[in-house]
Amino acid sequence: MAVHLLSPTGLATPVPYHHVSVATGTKTISVAGQTGGSIGNRTPEPGDLATQVAEALRNVAIALAGAGATFADTTRLTFYVTAWEQSKMSEFLEGIEAVRNELKIPDLLPPASLIGVQILFEPGVLVEIEATAVVN
Repeated sequence: MAVHLLSPTGLATPVPYHHVSVATGTKTISVAGQTGGSIGNRTPEPGDLATQVAEALRNVAIALAGAGATFADTTRLTFYVTAWEQSKMSEFLEGIEAVRNELKIPDLLPPASLIGVQILFEPGVLVEIEATAVVN
């Protein structure tokens, strides 16, 4: 496997992701920000963060597969969420859990950042996800 995930002792826990990824593969894959409205040019479900997170993750999986990768090969995820506040965390995590088994997303995500933003490229888009992966 080209990616080894770890969380060294002394870093904040519990968190739903690993703190470090070590990649030894030969091909790096960068996935542009994916939203919940990309499949078939559908409009994202307005106001439903959990559904948009799940759909955006499905789109990330499609992009990874197109390059011969899966979430197991992912070294980093970056989530951009509009009007972020801590009270949205349970709905955000609900979206991940909704597709975890379907997309074979590990119990602990690779290193991840969640960045609150004022607005994304289009009204109604609540989340955008970027990914980096490495394969042999």
